[in-house]
Amino acid sequence: MHCPFCNDPSNRVVDSRLSREGQEIRRRRECDECGRRFTTRERVDVLVPKIIKRDERREEFDRAKLEHSIQKACVKRPISENAIQRLVDRVERRLGEGGEAEVESDLIGDLMLEELIALDPLAAARFASVFRDFTSAADYDAFFATLVADDDSGS
Repeated sequence: MHCPFCNDPSNRVVDSRLSREGQEIRRRRECDECGRRFTTRERVDVLVPKIIKRDERREEFDRAKLEHSIQKACVKRPISENAIQRLVDRVERRLGEGGEAEVESDLIGDLMLEELIALDPLAAARFASVFRDFTSAADYDAFFATLVADDDSGS
């Protein structure tokens, strides 16, 4: 591990802690050369399938893309970064547990939408507007109507 400030490879671990429900180790390190501290995170890589895009292209799973899209949907909403990370963890875990070599991108969008609805319905509406390509207010009405109907049937 190279220091992000001076790029020297010599550093030592000052503190280690489990985080994210025991799925990740957070290590606080100190560079032996410049003395500055930085944090690294270690986590087990979950084997996730390749993604089949709508235009039939295949691409590698990219956790950062999921995080970015969720963060955009959650702008100015009372949702912590930890909550977003846990949501992405759950989606990634569910994909890995499926055991498939490839999955459609729509499945990932549906999983993310399901998790977002439970977390924050307004952020879910923002995400759905892009994912499902809303073009009018009627699309939003239909989305919220399904939320109300699901809420009524679940009560």
